[in-house]
Amino acid sequence: MTKITRRTLIQAAAATGLAGAMGARAFAADEPLGITLVVPSPIGDVGWGHALSAGLEPVKEAYGDKVKVTVLENIAEGPDADRIMNKAVADGNNFLIAGSFGYQNGAFQIARRNPKVSVLHASGYMVAPNFSPFAAKYFQGTYLLGMAAAAVSKTGKLGSVSAFAIPELITSINAFTLGAQAVNPDVEVSVVWVNSWFDPAQEQDAAKALIAKGCDVIFSNAQDTPSVISACEEAGVYAFNLNSSMKSYAPKMYLGCVATDWSPYFLSQVEAHMNGTFKGANAFLGMADKVVEVVDVSSDIPADVMTTITETEAKIADGSFSPFTGPIMKADDSEGVAAGKTMTDEEIVAMDWHVKGVTTPLPQ
Repeated sequence: MTKITRRTLIQAAAATGLAGAMGARAFAADEPLGITLVVPSPIGDVGWGHALSAGLEPVKEAYGDKVKVTVLENIAEGPDADRIMNKAVADGNNFLIAGSFGYQNGAFQIARRNPKVSVLHASGYMVAPNFSPFAAKYFQGTYLLGMAAAAVSKTGKLGSVSAFAIPELITSINAFTLGAQAVNPDVEVSVVWVNSWFDPAQEQDAAKALIAKGCDVIFSNAQDTPSVISACEEAGVYAFNLNSSMKSYAPKMYLGCVATDWSPYFLSQVEAHMNGTFKGANAFLGMADKVVEVVDVSSDIPADVMTTITETEAKIADGSFSPFTGPIMKADDSEGVAAGKTMTDEEIVAMDWHVKGVTTPLPQ
C-alpha cells in the first residue's frame, strides 16, 4: 500500500497543473483498479485513519494485483484536499474514499464531474448515483461503555474529549450518557470540544481539565492519537475510545474500545464497482453489519454489570433494543423522544441536541 503525504501531493499537483491533469487519459482494460483513501491526519498505529487504512487490507488480499491502493495521509480539509482528490482521480484512480466530514463538498463535485468514478465519503449526508456517505453506529458501543463507566466511577462525573460537534459525535456522547444513566441515573457528563481531528497537546489539556473537574472516566471521542488515553492512565482514571484499541497505552486504566472494521463495507463496494452495480446510498453501519464491536473491555467492571452489558449488546445486534428509545429528555428539559418511540436512523444522523445529563452546552 502506497502512503503519500500532503506536501508530496500538493507539489505534484502544482507541477502538472490541475487543468492538464484533468485531460483525457487512456487506460487498458486490464489495468488494476486504482483505489485512493484520503485522511486528514497521519496514519499511525491507532485511531480513525488507521482503522480506515486497515479496512482496505482485506480488499488487497481479495483482489491482489487487480487493485492498486494508495493512502494519502495528513490532508487538511479545504482547498488542498480538493486539489489532491482531483489529482488522484485525474491520475486514473476510479475509486475514491474521502475519509473526513470536511471533504464532502469537494468529493461530491468530483463524483458529479466523473460519473465512472465511485466515491465513498465518511460521515456525510449527500448522496448521488456514484457517491455514498458512510458512518458507523458508534452509539451502539458507547451506550455499552457508558454502562461500564457508571459502574466503575466513584464520583458519578464522566467526561468526553470530543473532536467536532457533528451529529456522529453528538450521538456517541448522548448514548454514552444514556448507558451510564441506565446504571446510575444521577450521572453527569462534561464535554470539551477541541475542534480538531489531530491535536495531541490540546487533547491532553482537555483531558486534564476534565479530570480536574472530578471526572473519573473519560471518553476519547474521535481522537486519532492516544493522547487522552495516555493522560488518563497517568492520572489513574479510566478511559475508552473509538475506532481501534489503544489498550497498550493504558494497560491499567483502559475501559475498552468501540472498534470499527470497515472491511465488510469496503469489500462490498469495491465488488459493486467492479461489477458495474455501484449505487450511491447512505450506509449507516453497526453491530449487525459486523462493522462496530466493543473490544478490550476492562476486567474491573463488576460481574453483574458485565452480564447486563453482554445481554444488552446481543439485543442491540439483533435489533430488539436501541439506545435511542424513549422516553428521553433533552438537556434543556424538553422532550427529545416520546415514551415507546424509537428514533429512526434518519433522525439519529441529524441529531443536534444533547440528552439530559450532559452539562456542557453545544457550541453555537
